[in-house]
Amino acid sequence: MPINPSLSPTSPKLSFARRCVLAPFRAGVLTFSGALLLIGCAGVAAPQTPASSSEAYVQQFEASYRNVRSLRADFTQTYTFGAKTRVESGHVSMARGGLMRWDYLRPAPKLFVSDGRQVSLYVPEERQLTRTPMKSSEDFRVPFELLLTRLNLRKVFARVDLADGSLDHDPGDHVLRGIPKKELAEDYGDVLIVLDTQFDIRRLIVSYPDRSRMDFRFDHFERNVTLPHSLFEFTPPAGTEIVDQR
Repeated sequence: MPINPSLSPTSPKLSFARRCVLAPFRAGVLTFSGALLLIGCAGVAAPQTPASSSEAYVQQFEASYRNVRSLRADFTQTYTFGAKTRVESGHVSMARGGLMRWDYLRPAPKLFVSDGRQVSLYVPEERQLTRTPMKSSEDFRVPFELLLTRLNLRKVFARVDLADGSLDHDPGDHVLRGIPKKELAEDYGDVLIVLDTQFDIRRLIVSYPDRSRMDFRFDHFERNVTLPHSLFEFTPPAGTEIVDQR
């Protein structure tokens, strides 16, 4: 999303709490840590050993959730920037049509929500809501509709490889590494994705050029759950400063 300099994730004037929320949704990376890999869960059985090539394994991963229409999960997010580390946790819900809601519960409440038309970031401790129209946001390079219908990682990454040796993981789990396309190389370094035997996402790590890192861990996935549209709508409390970005 086009971000005002005062709201840039790396701005020295930006509070660390707000930077932790903005970082995973910065240009291009929302595709990965905010949406893409949270919905890779469906009831198709996966092989107990990896396919003979990363291409075959990626195709199995993609095929495993093409019927997923909605998702709900718990998440723990660890953001590291320099000597600072912040650990937050909460719930995420997503549905087709560009609907997404991240409820940060601990250590402090925050909200990132998309109603399919605009994305909103609300930080109660700052009494501020930042809104950006989805259609004017060029940084959402992969439409939400694509992510929830027919995922194609080759359209998202320049290269996707099996990288089991890059992270510790449970037996039977496997790791994919996504390398950015040239036009996104300044936005993030790579993405590591830990998949279990059912292709559920257990962990996702995004590395950024400024040497910061976002590490997500996910649990309690629910697929194709009923999510009311009102869940993806938000009216801020009276007195909230509203910043509209165009």
